[in-house]
Amino acid sequence: QVQLVESGGGLVQAGGSLRLSCVASGRTFSSYAVGWFRQAPGKEREFVAGIGGSGGSTYYVDSVKGRFTISRDNAKNTVYLRLNSLKPEDTAVYYCAANPSGSWSRFFVSNDNNYWGQGTQVTVSS
Repeated sequence: QVQLVESGGGLVQAGGSLRLSCVASGRTFSSYAVGWFRQAPGKEREFVAGIGGSGGSTYYVDSVKGRFTISRDNAKNTVYLRLNSLKPEDTAVYYCAANPSGSWSRFFVSNDNNYWGQGTQVTVSS
């Protein structure tokens, strides 16, 4: 069982930056793939970034490439999402999810065995 807690969201002006954190419980978290998702009002949830259990493989949706960076510190059971050059269209609730497969590609296949955090709000003003 893994429990996830996100933090770091807030209100920022366009062009600004934030760093989101996803802290996990559980001794085996280091082997889990972790993904960051976001959901804006009236829109479907979007898979934004993912990182493999080893930390060597990452994924970004095209709209955030070059602006967002996902990383992990397994010693702290934490995965980060650095958000730079924020745009108003980045406004959403951001969620982290973890999957024991160790592969971020699993998030495209199924929601089975995913653990989710409660979300953190990111609001970007123009």
